[in-house]
Amino acid sequence: MTAVPAAIAFRKVTKTFGPVEVLHGVTFDIGTAEIHALIGENGAGKSTLMKILGGYQPQTSGEIVLTGQPVSWRSSRDAEARGVVLIHQEFNLADDLSVAQNIFLGRELGGAFLNDAAMNQQAAAALTRLDVQLDPRTRVRDLSVPQKQLVEIAKALARDARVLVMDEPTATLTVRETEVLFALIRRLRDDGVTVLYISHKLGEVVELADSVTVLRDGEVVFSGPAAGKTPHDLANLMVGRELEEMFPDVGQPTQNEALHVEGLEVPGWAHDITFTLRAGEVLGFAGLVGSGRTELFEGLLGLRRHTVRQVRVAGRPTRIDSPGKAAKAGVVYLSEDRKGKGLLVDFQLRPNLTLMTLEEYARPLLNIGAEQRTLEGAVKTYGIRTGRLDVAASALSGGNQQKLALARILEVNPDVIVLDEPTRGVDVGAKREIYLLVQALAASGKGVIVISSELTELLGLCQRLLVVREGRIVGNLSGQELTEQEVIQYATGLKVNAPTLEAAPR
Repeated sequence: MTAVPAAIAFRKVTKTFGPVEVLHGVTFDIGTAEIHALIGENGAGKSTLMKILGGYQPQTSGEIVLTGQPVSWRSSRDAEARGVVLIHQEFNLADDLSVAQNIFLGRELGGAFLNDAAMNQQAAAALTRLDVQLDPRTRVRDLSVPQKQLVEIAKALARDARVLVMDEPTATLTVRETEVLFALIRRLRDDGVTVLYISHKLGEVVELADSVTVLRDGEVVFSGPAAGKTPHDLANLMVGRELEEMFPDVGQPTQNEALHVEGLEVPGWAHDITFTLRAGEVLGFAGLVGSGRTELFEGLLGLRRHTVRQVRVAGRPTRIDSPGKAAKAGVVYLSEDRKGKGLLVDFQLRPNLTLMTLEEYARPLLNIGAEQRTLEGAVKTYGIRTGRLDVAASALSGGNQQKLALARILEVNPDVIVLDEPTRGVDVGAKREIYLLVQALAASGKGVIVISSELTELLGLCQRLLVVREGRIVGNLSGQELTEQEVIQYATGLKVNAPTLEAAPR
């Protein structure tokens, strides 16, 4: 019996940028009709390897073998023509076009006069294959995030994808939406599609993948069956050592008030929000997607229309109507959307870091030397990994972009730090570094608020949790109440208390 060739085989693939080699002889196989996970810390080489596979970059040496035949791409169109399609973490969709027009974008039917009827019909067939009930005439801007994810997959299938590369596909999905996506991925595998799955969520990898390859510093350190591997096993392979306890010890808050909010209203999102944060406390905000956690803080910081009876920062009555005034009052906010709202990704590291404190470096002329010295200090203090300091923020890996965004907001020496999804899209090693930073900030006497969709993160990091449901605080949990079951019961409405929102030391 003749052995079936691998769907994709990498053979001694290297990639060099200038004098720096980032991929070192990468060799592994991806079997036909399997779900193969590719994992590694930020900067391990995953994205570079996938760009080579998808035709976005050429390798420096080595070869890629597709079902037994060496291939060489001139562009991503060449790869797609041979059935290799890459779905990026940031959706590549045109919001003002319909679902069908997006699916056929760049290969429209009908010549000089577009045949919308035919495109709608074929798009509907691709959506039906995915068991998706979606009108192909719907504008993409009117879709939810999971619906956009499905349109990306339908677009790939319409290109007759035989190898589908998915980069962090669940980063913005709820647990239920993730389950639906997993069922779809398994169905695609059973239909003969090979899926290469990239994720930082190691629990997902163990649950979904048939095989897994681990990259570390541009080299393959493991490639084989996923069966029998635990998330802890994979984390150890990624970082190259026994991973210590993920979360540092939780300290004790002081009795000093860092932030008091009373009667906050954000129309349509938050109602009568009242809470107190103590200096030295890490306070978590839990809740389901759409519960209003992000929106209440966007209101508090002046990013949304709001009213509030009273705000005190470090005991001082304060009026906040913009992020700039919030920062001057000692309150800073790290957005969940680091590329859209957290960083100017096309700008270099230096202006990104000093954006909030620019007046300190312009008296009146900009002191670039002082900015540069501050950048050098921040790179060392926050462990920002970059070969050069004169690169754009977009050149950094996700975890290092997040560290840069954190360094930027901390430049103002705030009393209160609000972190919204601080480890989204960040690998396990960078996560621990961020957790250590959060606890160091609290230990220095600052008040820290963490908004996160990862319950394990909230439970491991926070001394107290406030649970938000339908725009209201419905639970105030500390001590023995800090369990996943308790949080879920409050978040889903099975339990409600009349919270005492003063800090309860753990």
